Amino acid sequence: MATDLGELLVPYMPTIRVPKTGDRVFKSECAFSFDSPESEGGLYVCMNTFLGFGREHVERHYRKTGQSVYMHLKRHVKEKSTGAAGGAIPRRRNGKVFLDLELNRDFNGEDYEYEDEAKLVIFPDHFEIALPNIEELPALVTIACDAVLNAPSAYKKQEPESWEEEIQVSRHARSLRQLDNGVRIPPSGWKCQKCEMRENLWLNLTDGALLCGKWFFDGSGGNGHALDHYKETKHPLAVKLDTITPDGADVYSFEEEEAVLDPQISEHLSHFGIDMLQMQKKTENGLHTDNNARPRVSEWEVIQESGMKLKAVYGSGYTGIKNLGNSCYLSTVVQVLFSIPDFQRMYVGNLQRIFDYSPLDPTQDFATQMAKVGHGLLSGQYSKPPVKSELIEQHQQKGLSPRMLKALVSRGHPEFSSNRQQDAQEFFLHMINLVERNSTSSENPSDAFRFLVEERVQCCQTRRVRYTQRVDYCIQLPAPIEAATNREELLAYEAKRREAEENVRTPPEPVRARIPFTACLQAFTEPENVPDFWSSALQAKSAGVKTSRFASFPEYLAVQIKKFTFGVDWVPKKLDLGIDVPDFLDLSRLRATGLQSGEEELPDLMPPIVLPEDSRDNSMSSLDSPEIDEAAVMQLAEMGFPLEACRKAVYYTGNMGPEMAFNWIIAHMEEPDFAEPLLLPSMLGPGPSISADSPMGATPLDNSPPEESIAILTSMGFPRAHTIQALQATNNNLERALDWIFTHPEQDESDTLSNMADTEPNDNALSNANSHSDSTLSPDRDTSGPRVKDGPGRYELFAVISHMGASTMSGHYVCHIKKEGRWVIYNDHKVCLSERPPKDLGYIYFYHRLSSS
Repeated sequence: MATDLGELLVPYMPTIRVPKTGDRVFKSECAFSFDSPESEGGLYVCMNTFLGFGREHVERHYRKTGQSVYMHLKRHVKEKSTGAAGGAIPRRRNGKVFLDLELNRDFNGEDYEYEDEAKLVIFPDHFEIALPNIEELPALVTIACDAVLNAPSAYKKQEPESWEEEIQVSRHARSLRQLDNGVRIPPSGWKCQKCEMRENLWLNLTDGALLCGKWFFDGSGGNGHALDHYKETKHPLAVKLDTITPDGADVYSFEEEEAVLDPQISEHLSHFGIDMLQMQKKTENGLHTDNNARPRVSEWEVIQESGMKLKAVYGSGYTGIKNLGNSCYLSTVVQVLFSIPDFQRMYVGNLQRIFDYSPLDPTQDFATQMAKVGHGLLSGQYSKPPVKSELIEQHQQKGLSPRMLKALVSRGHPEFSSNRQQDAQEFFLHMINLVERNSTSSENPSDAFRFLVEERVQCCQTRRVRYTQRVDYCIQLPAPIEAATNREELLAYEAKRREAEENVRTPPEPVRARIPFTACLQAFTEPENVPDFWSSALQAKSAGVKTSRFASFPEYLAVQIKKFTFGVDWVPKKLDLGIDVPDFLDLSRLRATGLQSGEEELPDLMPPIVLPEDSRDNSMSSLDSPEIDEAAVMQLAEMGFPLEACRKAVYYTGNMGPEMAFNWIIAHMEEPDFAEPLLLPSMLGPGPSISADSPMGATPLDNSPPEESIAILTSMGFPRAHTIQALQATNNNLERALDWIFTHPEQDESDTLSNMADTEPNDNALSNANSHSDSTLSPDRDTSGPRVKDGPGRYELFAVISHMGASTMSGHYVCHIKKEGRWVIYNDHKVCLSERPPKDLGYIYFYHRLSSS
């Protein structure tokens, strides 16, 4: 028999591998579904790729790859038979087979026992070989099987090897010299000192310079001014502003080129007026609360509907998501997204096509993992009621484990890749960004959220105006405390609180501010001052005000209530307030009007740019011998693109980082010379000037804009002719050219600016604010503009994400979704009918547009 098995396996020996250091063994979950060794069909682990597949999907992998040998893992869960002594100790057969696999916590360990089984299966004949079988199997196969069986499961392996565990103390931390320059960092209103970036900001711990970081995998980041500052000053350490907690902060050493620990971070931050020890504090249960705040018991009870006999619901659309530890922000956002038909059609409706065309490693494919989660939530396969009534307490709703999706969507992101709690609104926008980047077909579900905002800026001195438009996916509404309907009660509470504090007495019961939703909308529409406004009419800085309106209304509207702020002492706090959010909303009066008769536009000029002498010298020398950022080239090449194409992408986008170069690649990869070697102008020698239409673009002596600038804008989706026109009109300034494109859409001269927001030309858009009876996709009207689905501004509430706790970096998220005419609460893996949805305590509200009938 040993000879027979050896001969049987001979043809497959070259495909059987032994897991090496760095190989991830997916033996706890299928790449396409949530099947596990405990599922009815068990789990098949490929002995070459170590990917796991459920019974339904293993045949697809075999057909696609030709890999024939799989290890089949099966865990049998049985009720323990109790004897006269009152029970037996749980026994485990083949105890080492499933090393490092967690027990199913939905089963009470005292009432159940586990029996594990492993065998080799050879496709396509499904020939089975029981394990262990040392005597009969070839030595290589035995070694490979032992290695797979004893390897930690893929996501368990990541935890001890995460960057948070490997960070070392910086050699600069204890000897860091801090300049006594009087710099104090305010608790809010931050922006980069060298550009307009307001996120991914880093504080240099030597001189207090506040500058933006570099580009990240998810598309966020900055222009690298923090790194430039280090190169100029050699000040080595910087801290990321929005990561500061009493437990520490994210510190980066430019000199050591890695994330580091700073044991003196508290002292270093206090030098700039930041008291990190007074920020939120971690409690024993893993949640966070404000150091000085009273327990928010009532909020937790109200939002989770504690104390009520909530009825559990099962089936399609009623599947919960397990909490991996501070992952509820992901669960709530994903539940809302997959309650929207656009996302259901894209990922679940196209499930078989997505799975069939998935890459060889489906765990790293965004569409595959979204389809997997979407099918898991909507199929009802993982949300079935208990079979036996006596098992209700022991076998509650299991829910899906989002480990594979979370690992993928958070990869390369400094915040979401950590195990800390995150802001659900930021993650919502992060997911929309990933959907955008991975929707290569005409079907893009994020179109449902996309809308245009018209911003009107007016110079207070000349009264002249400028209209611009920007794309957005979520409207942020201020919460004006001064508009509270119970203001007298709030004032009385504040007086009692101060008195109790002065007399060291127990503080009074907190009073929650009640704010009308109309007051939030009014605060959104009110003019706001524009900091550092430069008036092109005066050619100087002046006072300016900005107002915002909807240039289009989306199919689905996300509304965030700005409940979080920083105190003067840098303590992040959540405003205790309730908003009387309506079930039905009409925003028609907030439709943008465009330039009105009698208004005079500001001249299309930008502030003069004065380059330092050394910058001018460097830019001139770069024309003679252009440099290419080889680090960016290699980063793109690692994604699988041809090396020469990567070099051209980096060159034509002016060394502005891998994101811009990536966009160039996507826009030009169908061109026949895509992978041809890069020919720099200096290589061409003397000869006639190169045409702007040639692949290489124009030489510096030509009047046409530089090809690299054209490439940057065309990679964003704008037509080449329109891009050249924009650059010529703005003296080849990229920022001004981008602004010019949005304010000068490519259209006939007879068209007006209002056409960008309206489906029909009209002289007075305000009088026709309700004329949008049908949804229209913006590219049908203006192929150069952003895609938007415009329609009436009337909505109905269908989902609410609520937050409990003192800070977005702590606490817990729950969502309520209206399905089949009834409200349902999704609290991690638990899904129940809602008795009293706490609409007034929501953080993000989701509305769907009402039909025009």
